[in-house]
Amino acid sequence: MLKIAICDDQPEYLQKIDILLGKYLQTHPNLTGKVETFNSGTALLNHVEEQGGFDLYILDILMPGQNGIAVGKYLRRMQDTGELIFLTSSNDYAADSYDVQTFFYLLKPVEQAKFFRVLDKVIEKLTQRKESAIIVETLEGPRRLLLDTILYGERVGKVIRYYCINEIVDSRTVRTTFRNAVSPLLEDKRFYLCGASFVLNFQHVAGVNGHEALLDNGTTVPLPRTAAIDFKRAWGNYWLTESHKSYPSIE
Repeated sequence: MLKIAICDDQPEYLQKIDILLGKYLQTHPNLTGKVETFNSGTALLNHVEEQGGFDLYILDILMPGQNGIAVGKYLRRMQDTGELIFLTSSNDYAADSYDVQTFFYLLKPVEQAKFFRVLDKVIEKLTQRKESAIIVETLEGPRRLLLDTILYGERVGKVIRYYCINEIVDSRTVRTTFRNAVSPLLEDKRFYLCGASFVLNFQHVAGVNGHEALLDNGTTVPLPRTAAIDFKRAWGNYWLTESHKSYPSIE
């Protein structure tokens, strides 16, 4: 189920987008979604801090208090990777929206047909991300690990140990190089080979402090001394690239 948040201080627009999302979900019976509405950025952020984030945020930019851009920046500081769609009556903020890895920027009044095309694109991206996985052979049999849930992997003795959000999974004995063993991960740009025995998911790296990677779950991973500088540069480049992607083509 997709979790979607709408945030707009204007009740009529909050209701309009809510209705449009309801129509969209009705025309896509294979798609389940839960929509929650908020009339301020503060209310939305309080909810996220207390109950967790959303897959998709539809944010008005011009709101009193914390505007949509400020809300987006706060979400990114919280390492929230939900997709952002900004709504506004002014295009003055388009450049700023790139700084928070925006999926799309829509001018009000929102046209249903274009809004639905944007939703098609963002849901396609979310679905691909949620379903991307690798198969790991373990002593108990093959395990399917979602890439989104993998924090990092390392060689431990003769196995590859995958540290995931809610579990740790050990592979069977590996009879090849570490790079070859984790090559399915390295095909995804989120993963980076660090030294001879670590692979980390940039998506879950909150920062780099000296020779340690700080993860978004509060733990740290020691980086090989010779690889720490290159890792920090690659991590920064990854987020810089993500932040300056062009909007998808919506025809």
